[in-house]
Amino acid sequence: MRAGRLRLPQITATIGLPSQQSPIMTLTFEDFPPGRFGTFGPRRVTREEILAFAAEFDPQPMHLDEEAASRSMLKGLSGSGWHLCSIMMRMMFDGCIGRTASLGSPGVNEVRWLAPLRPGDDLTLDVEVTEARVSRSRPGTGIVTFKAVARNAAGQALCEWVSPIIVARRAGASSGQAG
Repeated sequence: MRAGRLRLPQITATIGLPSQQSPIMTLTFEDFPPGRFGTFGPRRVTREEILAFAAEFDPQPMHLDEEAASRSMLKGLSGSGWHLCSIMMRMMFDGCIGRTASLGSPGVNEVRWLAPLRPGDDLTLDVEVTEARVSRSRPGTGIVTFKAVARNAAGQALCEWVSPIIVARRAGASSGQAG
């Protein structure tokens, strides 16, 4: 997306980390034990941003035209699944990855679109660490696999993904046995 086209609202995150009055800490591999990590959001999605994203990246009728969308299997205007994935990525970044010693990702293991993204939806993102393991080839890093589920205000799951990221370990942590 071009910076001048879409205005994206700010989101909030609740993950039990120190308050914003504390110095910002960098999260390392050791900060991601398997289990529930937190919930990010809410993040409102507007009709205008659905249309703008679709016009530029996914110009299918169900994302651009109300009348055509009403005749589609989605029964109304809906955001592109790729738009929803982009929003989820931004929520992950704002919620934790932006302050994580992330070294990137080898890819996405799974993406499932479960229900349509609608104009006016208030999204939250539930995040779970499904696996955390030390890299065999690079013991100074770990691989943290997240499962993220985007939900609307009614709690309906719209999309879920499973994706690993490579995260630096704390200084001195790599001296132990690699898993």
